[in-house]
Amino acid sequence: MRAIAAALGLALVATMPAWAEEDPEARAARWTDLKHAVFGEREVTDGAGIITLDAPARALDAALVPITVSLSAGGGAGPGKVRAVWLVVDGNPSPLAGTFKFGPAADPRSLKTRIRVDQYTLLHAVAETEDGHLYAAERYVKAAGGCSAPSTKDPQLAMSRLGQMRLRLDGEAPLREGEAATAHLLISHPNNNGMQVDQVSHLFVPPRYIQDITVRYGDALVLSVNADISLSEDPVITFGFVPQGAGPMRVDVLDSTQARFHRDFVLGGEPS
Repeated sequence: MRAIAAALGLALVATMPAWAEEDPEARAARWTDLKHAVFGEREVTDGAGIITLDAPARALDAALVPITVSLSAGGGAGPGKVRAVWLVVDGNPSPLAGTFKFGPAADPRSLKTRIRVDQYTLLHAVAETEDGHLYAAERYVKAAGGCSAPSTKDPQLAMSRLGQMRLRLDGEAPLREGEAATAHLLISHPNNNGMQVDQVSHLFVPPRYIQDITVRYGDALVLSVNADISLSEDPVITFGFVPQGAGPMRVDVLDSTQARFHRDFVLGGEPS
């Protein structure tokens, strides 16, 4: 699925200058093509009341654009809980930035991350609910050049910190059994996508980016992420979870070179 979306994105981007701003009809046509590439013949309907997408109208840094996806808690006569979210940056060379799947230990009401944006573009977040339906939200962002922006860190320093992780929780109260909490996960990784140029050698930096992230609380899955080149350098993911029993929170990361990184976080005040 990622390869299909990437190929389609490259073909579309090649037809226009990176600085050009598409008209509404062209943006709508692009999204129609992307929907078909990612979801096939499945219907994607308006997500009002189920999913909202927030991003700055004009990004301060196109390589670090903050994204917030807010989701309905579901239940009752509604469509049920959200079990997955697709994040699509329509105008990027590889539009499908990531697929986020929620496990049984997740609190799937909010999701935040940072992305690269290559040109003025629509962003789309598509939620899949437990009944199998797809719901979309969109946001237009003015940003350009984020995919080719050079790293903000010295390459040697970045490699020395490769795969290191930090995690913090919102608030100061201890975790309580069955009560939702919010975690912020930072992964040190340059997430080079093959489009950046080394400022010394003037050669393209080989691609090396995070592909998979798995977060568990104890043995229960919280979140799995299938990512691509549009996540930012040193990606940060904010997500909700519901602790049941003792932890720790276990994080596993796989990058495009097949390097693996692991960290167990013992969270303060974990239920015993």
